[in-house]
Amino acid sequence: MLSSKPFLALSLLGALFTSHVNAHGLWTEQRRGNIEVVYGHGAEDNAFKAQKVSGAWAYDLQGKMIPVTVQRLDDHARLVPLKPPAVMSVALDNGMWTRDAEKKWINEGRSKVPNGTDSIHTFKYSVAIYAEGAHLPAFNKLNFVIVPQTDPLKVGAGKPLPVRVLIDGKPAAGIKLIGDYRSVPDVVSAETDAQGLASVIVRNEGLNIIAAEVTLPVKDNADIAERGLFTSLTFVGEAHHD
Repeated sequence: MLSSKPFLALSLLGALFTSHVNAHGLWTEQRRGNIEVVYGHGAEDNAFKAQKVSGAWAYDLQGKMIPVTVQRLDDHARLVPLKPPAVMSVALDNGMWTRDAEKKWINEGRSKVPNGTDSIHTFKYSVAIYAEGAHLPAFNKLNFVIVPQTDPLKVGAGKPLPVRVLIDGKPAAGIKLIGDYRSVPDVVSAETDAQGLASVIVRNEGLNIIAAEVTLPVKDNADIAERGLFTSLTFVGEAHHD
């Protein structure tokens, strides 16, 4: 019995380090007329390497694509669509991370880290819905996505929003959903069923950020043992009237 305690402690420590590498989330916010990519955890808004934004896609009300440019600034990225979008999605590839012999996380695959142990490749995704009645695209570019099953802009604060969570395009069961990632990023609001469905209460009249993260095993890969995924769905809970 005594020998199991150090093993358990080491296992928990490894999980802690892995969760630390995969801790930050991704979403977008409209600031001063710009659509800014935000990388952080809860209220944190951290600087990041803008080149890690691997793609951005904008759509009009009918679900047709709008050209969008990723403006890569010194400490973050800004999305510049050709015209105001109804829906916007973005992806960030945070790269491969391996824990070295000194227990430090290195932004490289395991094959490039001598005596590397834990290894993970993390990806972040986000969908923003700006306009009522928007036709949602398939989100084929996003490997982890929260898809609202009704128009989230018509639900209202305090009411349930049905969603479906997809991983690699398939319904994902047992995914824990955070209903208010900015204010309470560690509080789970709902969990998906066998069909990937769940109901999340809309928390805010202002910006809502519903989020989820998952770690998946990867087989037969020299560089990583796990794939870490984060995704968010953002929208405004109540229409603003001047």
